[in-house]
Amino acid sequence: MKHIYTITGMTCNGCRSSVEDKLNAIEDVLKASVNLEKAEAVLEMSSYRSAKELQGVLPDKYAVFEKNKPNMANLEEQTQAKEISDLKQLFPLFLIFGYITVTAILLNYKLWNSSHFMLDFMGLFYIVFSFFKFLDLKGFTQSFKMYDPLAKVMPVYGWIYPFIELALGLLFLMRFEIPMALIATLVILGITTVGVTKVLLSKKTIQCACLGTALKLPMTKATFIENSIMIVMAIIMLINTY
Repeated sequence: MKHIYTITGMTCNGCRSSVEDKLNAIEDVLKASVNLEKAEAVLEMSSYRSAKELQGVLPDKYAVFEKNKPNMANLEEQTQAKEISDLKQLFPLFLIFGYITVTAILLNYKLWNSSHFMLDFMGLFYIVFSFFKFLDLKGFTQSFKMYDPLAKVMPVYGWIYPFIELALGLLFLMRFEIPMALIATLVILGITTVGVTKVLLSKKTIQCACLGTALKLPMTKATFIENSIMIVMAIIMLINTY
C-alpha cells in the first residue's frame, strides 16, 4: 500500500536525506521517497503506519501529517506545527540578535549615543554573521546563490561576500570610512533583500544562508526583517552624516 504524508520543517537536501533515511529504516516501510519542494513523503508499506508513528522516529523540528486527510482540524494543526517548527529553528538567530543588541547597548550605556550604538550594532552584526559563513564557505555559496540575485549570475560574489561582511564590520567598529561602509551596506543588503522577498512571495522552502550552513535556518520573514533593520540603520546614519 502507498500513503502520502506532509512533512514540515525540512529546509535543505541534508534534511530531506536524513528524513528519508529514518523513514526507510522503519519496519514495514518498503520504500520511502521524500520531496523537499513539495514537503511530502511517499511511503510504500507492507502494513499501515500512522503519522504519529512516523513522527516518533523523526526529530522534533519535523512535523508529520497524513496528506489524504485534508479536514480543517488537520490543516489548522499543520499550520500551528509549522509555526512552532520554524520558531524552534529560528531560535539561534533570535539568540544571536539578542546578544548583538545587548552588547551594543553595554558598549554605549554610560555615554549614550544612538549613532554609536547603531555603528556598533552593525559592526558586530557583520563580524558575527561572517564568522558563521566562514565555517563552511563552500556550503554558504551554494545556499546563497539560491536566492541572492547577484550570486546567481556571478557565483564568485558568493565566495567574496563573507569577506565583504568582515571588512564592513571592521570599518564600523573602527569608525573608518563610515559613509562608504553605509552605502555598501545599502547595496549588498538591498540586493539580497530583493532575492529574499521573491522567495517569500513564491512560498518556496529553502535554507537561509545568513548564518552559513552550521545552523540550518529556514528562509522566513525573520530574514527579511533582519536585513530591513540593517538597511534602515544605514539610511538613518547616512541622513545624520549628510
